[in-house]
Amino acid sequence: MQRVEVTRGLGEFDSGYYGWRVVIAACLGVMAGFGSLFVYTFSVFVKPLAAEFGWSREAISSGFAIAAVTLGVISPFLGRWIDRFGPRRIILTCMTVYGCAIASLSLLHAGLAQFYVTCFVLGFVGNGAAHLAYSRSISTWFHRRLGMALAFVMAGAGLGSMILPVVAQSIISRSGWRAAYASLGGLALLLGLPLSWRYIRERGTLGNNAPPVAHSGMTWPQGLRSFAFWIITAILFISSISMNGAITHLSALLTDRGLTAGNAAICASMLGGSSLLGRILVGWLLDRFFGPRVALVINLITALGIFLLARAASFPAGCVAAALIGVGAGGEAAITPYLLTRYFGLRAFSTLYGLTWTFYAAAGAIGPVILGRAFDATGSYASLLTLLAAALGLAAATNLLLPRYSNSFAFETQ
Repeated sequence: MQRVEVTRGLGEFDSGYYGWRVVIAACLGVMAGFGSLFVYTFSVFVKPLAAEFGWSREAISSGFAIAAVTLGVISPFLGRWIDRFGPRRIILTCMTVYGCAIASLSLLHAGLAQFYVTCFVLGFVGNGAAHLAYSRSISTWFHRRLGMALAFVMAGAGLGSMILPVVAQSIISRSGWRAAYASLGGLALLLGLPLSWRYIRERGTLGNNAPPVAHSGMTWPQGLRSFAFWIITAILFISSISMNGAITHLSALLTDRGLTAGNAAICASMLGGSSLLGRILVGWLLDRFFGPRVALVINLITALGIFLLARAASFPAGCVAAALIGVGAGGEAAITPYLLTRYFGLRAFSTLYGLTWTFYAAAGAIGPVILGRAFDATGSYASLLTLLAAALGLAAATNLLLPRYSNSFAFETQ
């Protein structure tokens, strides 16, 4: 295969540019990947599994925790392999294992060990079938429109969060949970493998089996010694604690305040819709304005949403709070990889991105727990949510400490 972008003479502002095919393939791959298909459909299987095997909800939820913790621990190593071998090989391997593992859940037996081992495998390969792997490939194709390209890829997770739970529940209602798991595994393989095989490659590679391209940028030890990396990571950590805690307890908080379960569900749905909108909006902004300034605004919007949620006592207030939090949740997904490419280049991009995932996952586990503990101790979420909103507001201000981008990591026009 020849270098498509050179032979056709097209650039990233042209609709026929090959990079946009990579974006579409990555979007659909992310839609069927761990962060969308497994995470957002998990809840619809809780009651069927409990009814089938007599497992407690705590025991079933522990499977999700195993997958999440494993993903957080393995992400830096997975990122290192992506930097070394290229994203395409890792995506194809991980997507194959991931899809087969999802389908294998249809063969579960009464013992929890099989369920837990499968969840461990899903966590191990999860980020190889999600944003971490696809972002590396996208970042080689775009410079001036990188923000929008990443936003469209991240939109795949938003679409999956809205569509896949409905699909899973429909199959469960008609054919049972085993058929649902088998179908979701098949969907992951059908959406993830053929398109990734055909289109996912780094810019400048020749053919499907080409070695990864050597890129400019910092090594991962250099990145870890950078003040900018730890600012980005610290903001992400606080944002993850605040957002994941608020999102997890959203429905419970609103029903405590007198909203019906139906209205609370509408608020949660609005959060998902605004998350998708936030991804596209932030992508557009990143291509036009200095990234840390965009991050500052999005973090403040999220902090405002959490602050309003702490006091929401009506359906309109709940909708507004949920929508603001959703914008932040969606925008953060595009901001982090964008800033990493701008400050550190592509040489160790996936390794550094994987490290941020470790902190994100740890914070995501902490947030729901401390909010639940606060409610158990005081009977209210309000005080801690207010504190988290203030902490996120202060963290947002540290975006102002980030320097200008380095000119040495300019887009490589092979």
